[in-house]
Amino acid sequence: MQYRPLGKSSIKISEIGFGCMSLGKNEENTSLRLLHRAVDRGINFFDTADLYDKGANETTLGKAFRSMRKDLVLATKVGNQWRDDGSGWDWNPNKEYILKTAEESLKRLQTDYIDLYQLHGGTIEDPIDETVEAFELLKQQGKILQYGISSIRPNVIKEYVKRSFIVSVMMQYSLADRRPEEVFDMLEGNEISILARGVLAQGLLVDKPAKDYLAHKAESIVNIQKKLQELSSPERSTSQTAIQYVLSNPNVASAVVGIRTMEQLEEVTSNAQRLELQELNALREAITPIVYEQHRTHH
Repeated sequence: MQYRPLGKSSIKISEIGFGCMSLGKNEENTSLRLLHRAVDRGINFFDTADLYDKGANETTLGKAFRSMRKDLVLATKVGNQWRDDGSGWDWNPNKEYILKTAEESLKRLQTDYIDLYQLHGGTIEDPIDETVEAFELLKQQGKILQYGISSIRPNVIKEYVKRSFIVSVMMQYSLADRRPEEVFDMLEGNEISILARGVLAQGLLVDKPAKDYLAHKAESIVNIQKKLQELSSPERSTSQTAIQYVLSNPNVASAVVGIRTMEQLEEVTSNAQRLELQELNALREAITPIVYEQHRTHH
C-alpha cells in the first residue's frame, strides 16, 4: 500500500481509503472483521459520517478501532441534521450545531480527536465564515486535527479555498464522472487534496450492465467498459484499472472505496500496475467528459 499526504498537513493516508457507508447492511461482527482485515491490508484511512445509520456507523468504527486508534486516520462528516421524527434530515451548517455534533461523534468514535472533520455538503447561501469558525475552534481545542469539505459544487469549493484552511475536498470522481477535473488546478495550487469517492461509478465500471449515468448515455458507458477490460489483465483487474485512473492524478490523496466483502477488499488492496501514459490517454479518449452545469455563480 502506498500513502499520500493529506493536503498541507503532516497526515499521510492510504491511497485506497475505506468508505464506511458500505458497512450499512452488514452484521456487526462481519463489519468488525472487514475493518480489521482492511488495517492488515494497509488501509489506514476510514471515512464515515454522523448521517450514516443515524450514527451507528461511527459507533461500529469506535468499537473496531479503540485499541489501535493512534495508527489510523479517522474522517467523519457533519451538517445533516436528522429530524426528530426520523423522517429525513435538514441541512445545518451553523457553528453551534457543528460544535455540539462534534462532541457526539467523538463519543461514538470512542476517541478524543477526529483526524479529518468534513462539512457534508454546502451551498453558496451558507454562513460560510461561521462554519469555518466552528472548524477552527475545534482545531484549537484539539478535538479535530484538520478539516475539509465534501462537495462537487465549483462555487462552494472556491469560497472555502479562499476563506478557510481546508486540507481536502471529497468529491465523486471516476472515469464516468470527470466533472471535478475543472477545479483540480485550483486545488493543487493551494495544496488541497482530493478524496475521490464513487470511483467505480456504482459498479458500472466493473461488472454492472451499462445504463444511462449522469449525462452519459448507456452506449458511452459500454465504450468505457470495453476499454477498461482491454487494458486489464491478471496483474490489474478492471476495478483496479478504474481506480488507477483516479490515482493517476497525484493530487488525489485517496480513492475512497465502498467495500462490502472480503473479496472486494483483497482485490482493491492488491498491488496493481500503474497506468502508462498511453493507457491513460486511451481511457480519456474512450468517453467524452461531462461538465458540471449548476452551482457555478454567486447569488
